[in-house]
Amino acid sequence: MEALTAVKVLLIVTSHSQFGNTGEKTGFWLEELAAPYEQFTKAGAQVDIASPLGGQAPVDPRSEKEQTEDTRAFLADAEATKKLANTKVLAQVKDTYDAYFVVGGHGVMWDLAKHAPTHQLLAAGYARGSVVAAVCHGPAALVGVKGPDGKPLVAGKRVAAFSNAEEQAAKFDAIVPFPLETRMRELGARYESGPLWKSFTVRDGRLVTGQNPASSAATAQEVLKVLAEKKQAPAPKG
Repeated sequence: MEALTAVKVLLIVTSHSQFGNTGEKTGFWLEELAAPYEQFTKAGAQVDIASPLGGQAPVDPRSEKEQTEDTRAFLADAEATKKLANTKVLAQVKDTYDAYFVVGGHGVMWDLAKHAPTHQLLAAGYARGSVVAAVCHGPAALVGVKGPDGKPLVAGKRVAAFSNAEEQAAKFDAIVPFPLETRMRELGARYESGPLWKSFTVRDGRLVTGQNPASSAATAQEVLKVLAEKKQAPAPKG
């Protein structure tokens, strides 16, 4: 794939660290940050990281135990870890990015799902022609995002996200504030899913979504395909 050296990508992570009322910690899922970061930087893109509160973003401790090649590479990358320790404040993000990628993790369900600055940033980016992407619980950040027509951005579009079956299998369905798959359907999305815990990614125009942690790299790769297409020929609005 042609190097996308002039492309700018913003990775968006949660600032929420409490897992409901369980007393356990949550945050963003490390693989869902590390794999896209690796894919985007390898393609030559400039990558920034932002969160609602800025500064050090909380990683879900469970995800730190599930080390992969991508997570090890991310943690060994001084520039990457510096960006994570000093995330930009989402409400203060003025730069325009070619793609916005919402990293998953259960924390998203509590803050980004209700974070108006994130919703406004994504709505403006999409209306401007940028790619909007999210993986696993990341699509929870899309629930308040409006499309250029004033309807929910996901309405009528093919969308993947962490499935109700996966939430139930993990025994977290009684903890999360809402079932993500159900909410996507309520907003009019054409929700799709693959087998539990397997990579599954959906693209609908400039909206790219992935189902679970295993989908992280594939979702980023799909974003890169859209960016490469846009570079060759301007994408139509909508």
